[in-house]
Amino acid sequence: QVRLMESGGGSVQAGGSLRLACAASGLATLSRCMGWFRQAPGKERERVASIFSRDDSTHYTDSVKGRFTISQDTAKNTVYLQMNSLKPEDTAMYYCAAGYSTGSYWCGRMEYNYWGQGTQVTVSS
Repeated sequence: QVRLMESGGGSVQAGGSLRLACAASGLATLSRCMGWFRQAPGKERERVASIFSRDDSTHYTDSVKGRFTISQDTAKNTVYLQMNSLKPEDTAMYYCAAGYSTGSYWCGRMEYNYWGQGTQVTVSS
């Protein structure tokens, strides 16, 4: 059984930083994509960043490039999202997701099979 557990959300002022973590269990192989998504009230879910576990290839949505960094510790089965220079528009529920893939090309495009419960990030101006 695959489980994803997010942590690290909270409230910060604009310009501040947060680091999210996603602890995964039950994933069978390193041929997988791990992603962070977010959803703000009244808005559609947005793909934020993804990483391919076998080679650390990453993808980012344009609005977070240069501010957010996704990384992983495969020994700990944990994925991180370092968020710097946070803006009020980054406020959302952030979800960790996982899905099996044959290559990094799909990480920024595919539908993910497994989801965490989410962690709230609130950025005040």
